[in-house]
Amino acid sequence: MSLLLDLFKSLVYPGVLFVIVFSLLLEWVDRKIYAHAQNRIGPYYVGPLGILQPFADILKLLSKEDITPPHVDKVPFLLAPPLLLYLSLVGMYMIPTGALGEPHAILSFEGDYLVVLTITTLITMFVFAGSWASVNRFGAIGSIRALLLMVGYEVPFFLCAAAIALDAKTLCLSKMAEVQSTALWFIVLQPLGFIVSILSLQAELERIPFDIPEAETEIVAGWLTEFTGKKLAMIRLTSDIELFLLSSLVVTLYLGGPWGPGGPSILWFLLKVLGVVLLSSVLRALFARYRIDQAIEFFWKLVVPLSFLQVALALFMPL
Repeated sequence: MSLLLDLFKSLVYPGVLFVIVFSLLLEWVDRKIYAHAQNRIGPYYVGPLGILQPFADILKLLSKEDITPPHVDKVPFLLAPPLLLYLSLVGMYMIPTGALGEPHAILSFEGDYLVVLTITTLITMFVFAGSWASVNRFGAIGSIRALLLMVGYEVPFFLCAAAIALDAKTLCLSKMAEVQSTALWFIVLQPLGFIVSILSLQAELERIPFDIPEAETEIVAGWLTEFTGKKLAMIRLTSDIELFLLSSLVVTLYLGGPWGPGGPSILWFLLKVLGVVLLSSVLRALFARYRIDQAIEFFWKLVVPLSFLQVALALFMPL
């Protein structure tokens, strides 16, 4: 029975199936908010209010011809999409969701925080490797932009991650959430870190104003240009799961994770995730795209100093 329960948690709830379904629902929420901000309808026809449109998009891509251009470096080009999907799913296993009333994640151990941060970096590295291997001028420009953007947002994000660890006195995500159940949320104690994390989330997900690596009005589809069919479906699904992963990470670090009145609950967790996605979608609708030099300047001249200030406050004004 214990083995069956572990399999259920890993594969169904709160594991792979739950993560995929809720990630696609988050895409629908994001597209609806973005559309209404621009006075459009957004997804409408597939399912009630278009709620099944993201599912239909993935099925459509899976049914399309999967083309591998003859000039590509096949090993990294073919491996990048499944590895991106795998990494995003593994990251979700370490997020405490409160499913089944449990306060800990499926994979919870001292140091899982560092593993999740490493996964976010590896995702960008595989984006670069796969798109560079496509030997396409637009893919090459997009991949270089993705790498340059990472240099801008990862330094402040990791600094704020260190500030959270200093105050929580742990490197376990489940314990970080639990610490906030008996004290103030870290969004109150470290507001600068929350702001930096939201901006870094936008950049990591390549969302406006940091959608520079894709930039369809400039470089066709950027690093995605040569990916088609099943490979593109896996990349699109990875993007949705990564939105869920990074929003969940922000919720865990700053909003108490799944903890609420009455203890840990999946309901509290999902409501908080929806709140972060709402904020991200509003930012996406409000701003225009930066140039890559403007984005890097923004992070290094404004966001990095804020993150250093947050670390200093965590060091000299501990809980």
